[in-house]
Amino acid sequence: MRIAVGSDMRQPVTDAVVAWLRDQGHELQLFGPLVEGDDTEWAEASAATARAVTRGGAEVAVLFCWSGTGACIAANKVAGARAALCGDAETARLARKYNHANVLVLSMRATSPAVAVETTEAFLAAPWGEDDFDIRNVQVVDALQ
Repeated sequence: MRIAVGSDMRQPVTDAVVAWLRDQGHELQLFGPLVEGDDTEWAEASAATARAVTRGGAEVAVLFCWSGTGACIAANKVAGARAALCGDAETARLARKYNHANVLVLSMRATSPAVAVETTEAFLAAPWGEDDFDIRNVQVVDALQ
């Protein structure tokens, strides 16, 4: 799977998820300081990571932020991005099912490397919900301005 991964800093949690994704054989496109020598700040790193998904360069994204909130807000400003701040695997699974999330946002402050990997794994494994309820509500959200 082609996955965009972005952050405004490298931390043990970012390194753990990037290493796990590579070990799983995913093709990664990195953004921000996950790229050696890049000092892009959180707002632009978040938007660039989300754009990789909405423009077709990646199927999904994983995005890191100290609290997770700023990155989630910035990513959701990108048309077509549906970013979800998740702190556990079940929330990530439900974000895919009910909200058709295509960007997983993780807090570097509140998420251990082990929980981040577990949450990312759940996000990637979960399909989008196909119930009328799920589809109808995602369409309403997509039409909001």
